[in-house]
This record gives sequence, C-alpha cells and structure tokens, in this order.
Amino acid sequence: MLPARNLDAHIATTPGVAGGRPRIAGRRIRVQDVAVWHERLGMRPDEIASEFDLSLAEIHAALAYYFDHRDEIDRALREDEVYVEALRRSSPSKLLEKLAAR
Repeated sequence: MLPARNLDAHIATTPGVAGGRPRIAGRRIRVQDVAVWHERLGMRPDEIASEFDLSLAEIHAALAYYFDHRDEIDRALREDEVYVEALRRSSPSKLLEKLAAR
C-alpha cells in the first residue's frame, strides 16, 4: 500500500492562489472543479486528464481528496453559486437589456 503522502503531493492549498481552495499542485485547477466535471458533468477521469493536460494520478488524487472532504467542498460550491447569483442580480446583462428593449 502506498503512503498517503503520495496523494498529498498532487494537492496543494496556498493562500492567495485559487481562492485558497485545494487545487492540483502547480496548477490553478481546483479540486472542486475536477469534482464538478466528474460528478455533475459525467466526465471520466481520462477525459478530464486529456482535456486539461493533467495526469490520471492528479485527477484521481483530486477525486480522492474530494471524497475525503466532500461536505467542505460541496459547501464551497454552494457558496460560489450563491455569490454568482448575487452578482447576476446586482449587475444585469447589458446585452439582455438591449435585447429586451427591442
């Protein structure tokens, strides 16, 4: 069995990088991004790796981290969704306003 440190080498958390959220080490791809692509969009690990030029080890480490910290990461996703919705309400689309005026 491999030590847990092998997985840890693939995941980093750095204040000021990717909002301080867990991410793939050396990249700005957050664990929550990988989780969304896999869990919500149904992408296979090999598809994610190919699409974003990552190794399968990095993808599996991100998914393992996600499943070990699921509540925390799902809460962060909900917070992001609430923030984005608040931004949408406070800053309406100029394009949609122009189209509606027609």
